[in-house]
Amino acid sequence: MSATEHVHIAIAGSGFAGLGTAIRLKQAGRTDFTIIERADDVGGTWRDNSYPGCACDVPSHLYSFSFAPNPTWSRSFSRQAEIHEYLRTVAHDHGIYEHCRFGHELLDASWDDDARHWVVRTTGGDLTADVVVNATGALSQVALPPIPGIAEFEGTMFHSAQWDHSHALDGERVAVVGTGASAIQFVPRIVKKVSRLDLYQRTPPWVAPRMDRPTTALERALFSRFPTVQKVARAAIYGSRELVAGAMTYEPRLLKGVELAARSHLHRAVKDPELRRKLTPSYAIGCKRILISNDYYPAVARDNVDVITAGVAEVRARSVVDTDGVEREVDTIIFGTGFHVTDNPLAGLVQGQDGQTLADVWQGSPSAYRGTTIAGFPNLFMLAGPNTGIGHTSLVYMIEAQIEYLMAALEHLDKTGAAAVDVLPSAQQAWNADIDRAMEGSVWTAGGCASWYLDANGRNSALWPGFTLTFARAAQDFRAEDHRTLEAPVATPA
Repeated sequence: MSATEHVHIAIAGSGFAGLGTAIRLKQAGRTDFTIIERADDVGGTWRDNSYPGCACDVPSHLYSFSFAPNPTWSRSFSRQAEIHEYLRTVAHDHGIYEHCRFGHELLDASWDDDARHWVVRTTGGDLTADVVVNATGALSQVALPPIPGIAEFEGTMFHSAQWDHSHALDGERVAVVGTGASAIQFVPRIVKKVSRLDLYQRTPPWVAPRMDRPTTALERALFSRFPTVQKVARAAIYGSRELVAGAMTYEPRLLKGVELAARSHLHRAVKDPELRRKLTPSYAIGCKRILISNDYYPAVARDNVDVITAGVAEVRARSVVDTDGVEREVDTIIFGTGFHVTDNPLAGLVQGQDGQTLADVWQGSPSAYRGTTIAGFPNLFMLAGPNTGIGHTSLVYMIEAQIEYLMAALEHLDKTGAAAVDVLPSAQQAWNADIDRAMEGSVWTAGGCASWYLDANGRNSALWPGFTLTFARAAQDFRAEDHRTLEAPVATPA
């Protein structure tokens, strides 16, 4: 990559958001773009998370691009390898690989106000771009807890998103830290291999049954021959899940039925009353992410598993010490501790018009207009940005709505001849004030839990409070009056 190379649009990341943007640009006849990707293939989180048992908790027909349905999903809830292959296939079919710069990790991006473009530095070289699309996603930077002594551990240690497949766990003493969405999937896959598994649980999750099954040959043939049938199936799944959004936001008491199903699921699988007590949440269902699994409870009920509710106080050369002072020898530590979501380190790498970074502006509480643009950062579009996460349906739906906002902004620039567009601070503030009002009384603020949805200031800056259809309609309604335009720089006479 030449240091002087210029592209119209630079996209950071090649997961659902990055690929969806690239494909939509091509469909609109816009081909002057490049994808910056730190890895060696497309796929984002579905490339990186290859831990045993990794799968999606959104039904397959909904967790895919609306413009690229896959009639041959092998299961009702797809597994990691199949989703990754789907993304690779979509990228090939739409000619996106030729736009990818693999092995190019983003170092920083700075807005040059005089030149009216972004200066983007990567490990593969520098470039400038009129528009930057941050499609790195919320689940891209792993979170490791700051545990004293962790650097002195002499055994094997890794995060679930960086699974060490070369390391055999057979017969080992393993400590698993965290009981979130990843841990409940990989714990059942390793528990029969290890001699002992110490599961450090800070807060028990609500776990509902996973209604998963293989798709039939008849279903696959029907969807392949009659695409409309698959569209109807997708719409039915979408509609049923939107009902959950209404309960979470407007009337959490309607979730009581889901809670009863989860409690019954626990009681059927775990007979030991003491273990059942440890695994029973004390907060309202939906306050934290609802997990789905049929094999997690049977796995942790095995004789070689110890669920530890005391926190991790210290790691020593060959052991873990909990906050009760109990020391347990271990050979391997696996962290299922999630990702930096509301405190994503990438926020410190993007510098706007006044020289401040996103981290400087946000001060611990990420916010954006329509979850996508931030005042003072012209021509920057963040996909899966603040308050676009969802706890009930497919994030891909939200991403596609944001992409349409980007396309409308590009059309606005073409029509006006302006060099850049920047959302007005007042419009951004009004949008987020509406979000905060909608959060009041929701399960996330009244449910009695602490979750990764909440940022350093206690604000839920991760989730969208309401129906996704409402967000999609708002995101696709580009309002010129909510933005200011920046004119192209005046050429200096020779």
